[in-house]
Amino acid sequence: MVDQPSVVGCVFLFFLLFESTFEQLVPLSSPAERVALLQLRSSLGLRGKDWPIKADPCSVWNGIRCENGSVVGIDISGFRRTRIGKQNPQFAVDSLVNLTNVASFNASRFLLPGSIPDWLGQRLLSLQVLDLRSCSVRGSIPASLGNLTTLTSLYLSDNGLTGTIPSSLGQLSLLSVLDLSKNSLIGNIPASFVSLKNLSSLDISSNFLTGSIPPGIGTLSKLQYLNVSNNSLASSIPFQLGDLEGLVDLDLSMNSLSGSVPPDLHGLRNLQKMVFGNNFLSGNLTANFFPTPSQLQIIVFRHNGFTGPLPDAVWSMPQLHLLDISSNNFTGVLPNFTSNANVTTAQLDISRNMFYGIVTPLLRRFSFINLTGNYFQGSVPEYVHDDASLDQNCLQNVSDQRTSTDCESFYTAMGLIFDNFGQPNSTEPSAHEGTEKKNRNIIILAAALGGGLIILVLLALLVLRCCKKGTTNQRGVGVGPVPAGSSTPPPGISVDFSTLGDSFTYQQLLLATGDFSDANLIKHGHSGDLFRGFLEGGIPVVIKRIDLQSVRKEAYLLELDVFSKISHTRLVPLLGHCLENENEKFLVYKYMPNGDLSSSLYRKTNTEDDLKSLDWITRLKIATGAAEGLSYLHHECTPALVHRDVQASSILLDDKFEVRLGSLSEVCAQEGDTHQSRITRFLRLPQSSEQGASGSITSACAYDVYCFGKVLLELVTGRLGISASNDAQMKETLEQTLPYISIYDKELVTKIVDPSLIVDEDLLEEVWAMAIVARSCLNPKPSRRPLMRYILKALENPLKVVREENTGSARLRTTSSRGSWNAAVFGSWRHSTSDVASIPTASAAKAEGASSLRQSGTTGSQGSTHNGVGEHSSSRRRHSRDIFPEPSDVHDVETQGQD
Repeated sequence: MVDQPSVVGCVFLFFLLFESTFEQLVPLSSPAERVALLQLRSSLGLRGKDWPIKADPCSVWNGIRCENGSVVGIDISGFRRTRIGKQNPQFAVDSLVNLTNVASFNASRFLLPGSIPDWLGQRLLSLQVLDLRSCSVRGSIPASLGNLTTLTSLYLSDNGLTGTIPSSLGQLSLLSVLDLSKNSLIGNIPASFVSLKNLSSLDISSNFLTGSIPPGIGTLSKLQYLNVSNNSLASSIPFQLGDLEGLVDLDLSMNSLSGSVPPDLHGLRNLQKMVFGNNFLSGNLTANFFPTPSQLQIIVFRHNGFTGPLPDAVWSMPQLHLLDISSNNFTGVLPNFTSNANVTTAQLDISRNMFYGIVTPLLRRFSFINLTGNYFQGSVPEYVHDDASLDQNCLQNVSDQRTSTDCESFYTAMGLIFDNFGQPNSTEPSAHEGTEKKNRNIIILAAALGGGLIILVLLALLVLRCCKKGTTNQRGVGVGPVPAGSSTPPPGISVDFSTLGDSFTYQQLLLATGDFSDANLIKHGHSGDLFRGFLEGGIPVVIKRIDLQSVRKEAYLLELDVFSKISHTRLVPLLGHCLENENEKFLVYKYMPNGDLSSSLYRKTNTEDDLKSLDWITRLKIATGAAEGLSYLHHECTPALVHRDVQASSILLDDKFEVRLGSLSEVCAQEGDTHQSRITRFLRLPQSSEQGASGSITSACAYDVYCFGKVLLELVTGRLGISASNDAQMKETLEQTLPYISIYDKELVTKIVDPSLIVDEDLLEEVWAMAIVARSCLNPKPSRRPLMRYILKALENPLKVVREENTGSARLRTTSSRGSWNAAVFGSWRHSTSDVASIPTASAAKAEGASSLRQSGTTGSQGSTHNGVGEHSSSRRRHSRDIFPEPSDVHDVETQGQD
């Protein structure tokens, strides 16, 4: 017999579920609301697939939530616009005024270029959630948003917002989440924020805010997440922060905070993350400073001026994952105990301090260790990993250590004796050792010069032989030579400074960057340090400081020469320069609000544990823009210009995610491979056929193409760092991804596509097409890679890469045409992993130019053995010829291989 109460409970539960479902099935009852939705559909250019015009919005339309036949929620996050809607996207949401019951509007990752309308805060008085993250919104935050007193969550991050934060936001008494990060806001943090008593998350990081942290923030008892990093906040840390007992995440890094830290922060018992890095904080840290009991997982105090020892309590924190106190003045010895912490894979960076003594078993718990720039002595224990960074210490039997004199002076100043366990530790060679080393170097130099002379003679004979046969083909088998630049300006270089923007004074740049403070440091570039700053009038800029004592002298003139001779919308704008200092030069660029591709592909969400990524439409837009810029350098400049530093970090993004190529300090003119062309000029030989009919496309440009292929692969897979990976890492990546990129099978690519991407069937074809383009760019033979102008055409018309273009239907190309396509695009690559394994290292690639003439004969014979190459004359290639025409020298290679 069934228990009666159980039956009643099941019936009641079924009723609740039915009632909840029934609410969604109730059709839209208001004609005015339906008209408003249709107007919104039209103004935003939404697709009929998402909002079918003849269907009921409450029951069918994606992202529409209704209650009692009225619209209460609109979510168009990540939606695609129609083709017409893409042509002129705008912040056009005027019809929302007629949807008076809307409590939630989420348009995150949907492009809304334009300003937030002032009426939005005056008419949508029922709004509880407003989410405009990553929408390309610009202009100022309207003060009228302070009228939305029912608002609980306000997300405006990752846009191009400017101006000050309106104090009226302090009127939002129910607000729980406020995210204004990653914009260009200026001014002070409004004091009215102390009225937001329900606030649990406040993120105003990555702006240009000044002033101090309002002490009243310490009264926000519900605050759990506080991030004000990457601004220009000054003054000291208010001691009231210690009252935030519920605080879990605290990030004050990348500011200009000074003074000592408050002694009462030990009351933050729930704190898991404490980041104070890149400020001007100083003083000692006592044991009472850290919370007890401690839940801390992340401690970052790097680049400050802290002194004294680090309390022992820090070393035994059970949950610690990361301890970074590098670049301070901490001193003392490491505690001599073995930690019983829960985390045994923690990371430790105490580099550039003044720690001394022996290395203790405490380090067993750390999987990453950086002790560089201290004064540790003695031997290195076995439990210290081989990849630990130990440079510039006083350790035994370790390379790149301080001199005995330096170590002894430090220990003497500390009142200690430096005996290093009785072992000499000088890195200074004795007189006898110096003499032996000098003699050995002379012998090596003589042998190298003799060997080099022999190689030159043999190479000249080989070149003459090739000339007699009429085959001077340059056929590399690797990624292509890394084009070499000049160490000095070319003879006769004359820069026209009148075309290079304004001439700034050093004082102007000091004022713009806060005396080039670490708080304004963006990154250390290979050609100079990049700082953000504000010119007079509040114009945001990026300033590169070039230290001529650490980079190539006069290299900045080469970059200025590039800017003086070429101009294109896809190159980062140069606003001016400052050359008045003898040892330092400065270049001023336009500020790019969205940083570079390496930092924008993924961005951490502040209220969730996961990351948000760029949508596919934006990724394709970025790839096309970068290809447009490189195509200009390769095909529209005479002679062709080679970028030489193509990677995600050199692809800059403005407020609309339009590409501006940066890292132009390595750009050089290439009329042929550097080594080969010098030999050719010396022997007065004709140009090699690798240059093509125009003489502008060479293996040097093919190197750019290879690097661009790495960028495309990073966009498809979402794997960060592919474009900056070294040889071993790239080989592993190719082995893992290339088997899943095939013109024969679209579904294979789904196994490597970034799982964070939301793509439908149409978009998957575009992803597939980009993967195919990436594979063709990554061909190990430079001459088999497509020209950049054809890559651009393919990215502009990705469906033509994978669809039949000679028929009216959009069916996929037939098997009969795929073989020809595969031969033309991939050449010898096919699906063989053996070819992947044959990709040479970068050092081998650099040497390729010098040996290319010697390799030309053998490469030709190889070319004749690849399956499918002989199909190049087939009529079946008509489907792909205009996107990726077959290399013009395939026939020549086959002929040469038959000789």
